[in-house]
Amino acid sequence: MTGDNIDDFNASQTPEDRRICEVLRQQIDRALPEAESKIWHAHPVWFLAGNPIVGYSKLKSCIRLLFWSGQSFQTPGLAPEGKFKAAEVRYTSPTEIDSDRLQAWLQEARGIQWDYKNIVKRKGRLERLV
Repeated sequence: MTGDNIDDFNASQTPEDRRICEVLRQQIDRALPEAESKIWHAHPVWFLAGNPIVGYSKLKSCIRLLFWSGQSFQTPGLAPEGKFKAAEVRYTSPTEIDSDRLQAWLQEARGIQWDYKNIVKRKGRLERLV
């Protein structure tokens, strides 16, 4: 795990958003210790075998937690995002983070992956990895 500049990203947020980011980072790091974490497209993202799994970003009014394969998860609470398989949840306070649900999503993220790493090579077509 590298974490390139994730500390800087988190530190640049407002105090409330920083607390959200810190909770998310701690929980993601704990659940996915083998993942590579780095700033990707200006946001913290965790990868397994080069495939993006989970990340968070600052939106105007919240912190968005995004799971690239989240639309395939069974644990409720995520909203579809975009035209592929991603799903999200948005937080405005660290007290909104349900640790049990987050850990369930993170476990599903390890076991349910769509191949975003090769999406360009496949001309926008996703294939299920696991």
